[in-house]
Amino acid sequence: MIEIDVIGTPAPQGSKRHVGGGRMVESSKKVKPWRNAVSAEALNHTFGPWPYVGVSVVFRLKRPKSHYRTGRFADQLRPDAPRYPAKYPDLDKLCRSTLDGLKAGGAFEDDALVVVLDARKVFAEDSEPGARIQVFPTL
Repeated sequence: MIEIDVIGTPAPQGSKRHVGGGRMVESSKKVKPWRNAVSAEALNHTFGPWPYVGVSVVFRLKRPKSHYRTGRFADQLRPDAPRYPAKYPDLDKLCRSTLDGLKAGGAFEDDALVVVLDARKVFAEDSEPGARIQVFPTL
């Protein structure tokens, strides 16, 4: 099993938009930096030629300032702050951009080889935003 820790803002790979002349571009400008960060970390590791691949990923997202109290208690969470980031970005779209970054970093030849995918979104409470990714052979 190979474990990678990527620091940065996880970005969803969503729809593409047509810009003319048959060209399509990503709707979000954050996708490319995230894919590049994942790819750069993956390039630091050697992956086996596995016929089937499993990926486990925990996305760490930054809490919005609105989740915190104000004034002298600004370092404390509000009592009604959500436990999980059950809003934007969508988990499936975060996985799409991350798998593309892993492919570009040489983790596997094609993301179609991924037959097991375990993904979660949490708030980055005691660490920087990013993702902890595990890539492993699947029998």
